[in-house]
Amino acid sequence: MTINQIVRNTVERLKTEGKAWTPEYYTEAFCAEAKKVGIVMEECKGVERFVVLLDKKTQEELKQYRVRTTAELIRFLISKLSRMNPNDASMMVELLISLVRSMAQSINVLHNPEASALAKKTISILEAQGGKTQLELLKQAWENFATIYDDAFLMKLSPYGQIDKFNLKKTVEGLSSSSASSSKNDFTKFSSLLMLGLSPSIAPQMNDQLMALTQKVQANPEFILEATFEQEIKMAIAMRIALDKKNVNDMLKVLDTLLGKLSVQLIDLIERSDISSSEIKGIKKDLEGLGDENTGDFKVAHKKLYTIATTLEEKVEVLSKDLKAHNDKVVTMGSRIVALEEELAEATQASREDFLTKLYNKRALEEFMAQKEADYERYGRNYCIVMFDLDHFKRVNDTYGHDAGDAVLRAFSQILKAQGRTNDIIGRFGGEEFVAILGDTDIEGAKIFANKVREHVQDARLMYQDTRIQLSVSAGVAPRDMYPSLGKTMVGADEKLYEAKKKGRNRVEPA
Repeated sequence: MTINQIVRNTVERLKTEGKAWTPEYYTEAFCAEAKKVGIVMEECKGVERFVVLLDKKTQEELKQYRVRTTAELIRFLISKLSRMNPNDASMMVELLISLVRSMAQSINVLHNPEASALAKKTISILEAQGGKTQLELLKQAWENFATIYDDAFLMKLSPYGQIDKFNLKKTVEGLSSSSASSSKNDFTKFSSLLMLGLSPSIAPQMNDQLMALTQKVQANPEFILEATFEQEIKMAIAMRIALDKKNVNDMLKVLDTLLGKLSVQLIDLIERSDISSSEIKGIKKDLEGLGDENTGDFKVAHKKLYTIATTLEEKVEVLSKDLKAHNDKVVTMGSRIVALEEELAEATQASREDFLTKLYNKRALEEFMAQKEADYERYGRNYCIVMFDLDHFKRVNDTYGHDAGDAVLRAFSQILKAQGRTNDIIGRFGGEEFVAILGDTDIEGAKIFANKVREHVQDARLMYQDTRIQLSVSAGVAPRDMYPSLGKTMVGADEKLYEAKKKGRNRVEPA
């Protein structure tokens, strides 16, 4: 095909699309027609032919500013040249690096292992002149530390002095153990241990006399210093031993009863078997007599049972042959059970997973919300709910088709996964609406998370069949501790999402 034919096709294309005959539209249509017939024109490469000549840092800046035309590239370079001052920039970078290194060295001497580890890593990356990716990861690590750090452990020292969370040295110097106890409290602790020793070790509970002595000591711990206490404690110890002995005798009687029932069951088993010999008759005789004898000692009962068990062991070999015959069937059934359990696990997972995005579905999200709500009510562990909705998603389906819409939903789900923490629960609530449940997170942490997701969506270059789809997302944030119930929290997140839509979309609205 000749250039003239491409020109004619370009003219027809502009007429069909109804576009004005500007140089920009003409060049775009001409390059599209040339590409269709496999002709590569140097002019059609656009800014790419110039971008490859620039350094990597400038190329990255061009991607961030989304420079697409030669005119935009020229304006960008002019702006960059006009504000460039190499001496001042280099000096500022060196000062900032020195400042960060000094701050990291200061943090390293604090009494927090997580902060010290991050500080050492920061110094190492600065000395190695790490790249952008390392610095981004390091920045994320510091943000995570600041988000989840909790100094509530200091309140454990409150019984020993005043807590100043902004001055650890002052807090430690103000600690005192002199007021933590008194002589009476010491007697109280000692008397509690003494009474614990009087509790019967075998008998289920104290009798009235032991209980009365215990209550007397608990009411007046200094009673242990009185002269009559020694005699009373001796009597109490003797009483405790007597209670334990009585309980042992009661258990022996129960054991005799159990032995009698066991003998009946074993005799019945032997009589229903095909084995008949003098040994079996001897076992029967021993079992019948075991329940009638007065067994007054555990050792005697143990010896009799051991003799009977030894004799039975010699005879059960016949029964083991029958069991082996059925072993193959048991193994087969066991394998089948394992297979069924695996199928059940897969079916359970499928019932909780959204088929398109592979995130949790609405049913699973509601189960996780119920768990988070239980933790909140029992332990006061706060959590936040963030509702996301893709802006103008219907326009994507109407313009590019439902396949493109599905591709957009999958891409957005990957962004959510990448920004979520390990313990964050993320799922598709329905259509283009997604929900993130952020455990142990306050409203500020939830806002940071939601804005990161929004910025990644805004900057993403979503391509579908060589066509770039511009996308944005709106979000509503609702922390649980600002609402009376889980249901109200969900309604709050939804209302904030609607407010973000109303204010122009591509924004995060917190409660």
